[in-house]
Amino acid sequence: MSESIVPPEVRPKPAVPAKPPHVAAPSPTAPHGPSGLGGGVGVDRVSGLGHSGGGSTLLGYIGIDTIIEQMRKKTMKAGRTTSSSTLVNTLFKSQVSRWSSGWGGEHKIPKTVEIKAVSHVIEEGGVKMKLTVIDTPGFGDQINNENCWDPISKYINEQYEKFLKEEVNIARKKRIPDTRVHCCLYFISPTGHSLRQLDIEFMKHLSRVVNIIPVIAKSDTMTPDEKNEFKHRVRKELETYGIEYYPQNEFDDDMEDKNENDKIREAMPFAVVGSDKEFQVNSKRVLGRKTAWGVVEVENPNHCEFALLRDFLIRSHLQDLKEVTHNIHYETYRARRLNDNGGLHPISANNTQESNL
Repeated sequence: MSESIVPPEVRPKPAVPAKPPHVAAPSPTAPHGPSGLGGGVGVDRVSGLGHSGGGSTLLGYIGIDTIIEQMRKKTMKAGRTTSSSTLVNTLFKSQVSRWSSGWGGEHKIPKTVEIKAVSHVIEEGGVKMKLTVIDTPGFGDQINNENCWDPISKYINEQYEKFLKEEVNIARKKRIPDTRVHCCLYFISPTGHSLRQLDIEFMKHLSRVVNIIPVIAKSDTMTPDEKNEFKHRVRKELETYGIEYYPQNEFDDDMEDKNENDKIREAMPFAVVGSDKEFQVNSKRVLGRKTAWGVVEVENPNHCEFALLRDFLIRSHLQDLKEVTHNIHYETYRARRLNDNGGLHPISANNTQESNL
């Protein structure tokens, strides 16, 4: 998500991530386009965000227009020195997942280990964002899961390599296309016990190359007490195994950041329920999942933490996710590549080298 954000000409935004009073309805967008922001992956476990291509219609306010305010605050500080497909659709209140873009409702997405990117342009409050969702429904579901994270790590590093080659290109573009993966939502099964060994190994390897945000999927299958106990146990295991997840402690810019991020870290992993279906509850249309006992409301904080995840991911930390990707994960990759090669030689338009990954 780099220069894929096109700010409005004049549109002051509030300092807090709340729905602006002037936003009455979502803006129309371009029609769906071909696959093409870099990603996410996983066995109904991993999903990610990046940017590029097509178009998608928003079904309600989500908060992407707050990116302008996020950029302004970051600039000022610098001056001071579920299934994954359903959840992503719910996050952006739009049909942006692989399921809705390429597969009919009656066809189930095959659980292959293919890495598939689907891209859209979504618009809200005069701000356009190119979004790419990447998922791999079969990773971790094979009989032999040894090193099953390798294709995912390789894909993420390939996006860094593309960006690096553009940087050293003699005829460099004014704006380098950014396909880097800025966030990976890692979906944890709601077992109520502990992390599986596969989860531990997966996150341990991926956290070295991408911002990991752990999420408990289908959290309505647990009671509130079970959910709180499970969240506490997962946090302890992540700490025990040295798995860093976003927002990382060492990247807090100041006390304001630290206080805000401490509250978020205490709430992780987010226990969520995803649904893109609407139901009538108390004379209001709400997103939710219908059960024999009633409707689980996705955006009701008393039912799940979806609203907290959305506000964190889109309304308050979207810009920071991009900056951590560029300044930490990409720079780490770049330094390693330049050291390994003794310096990456400038690439002319006629010289298209292959990546050494």
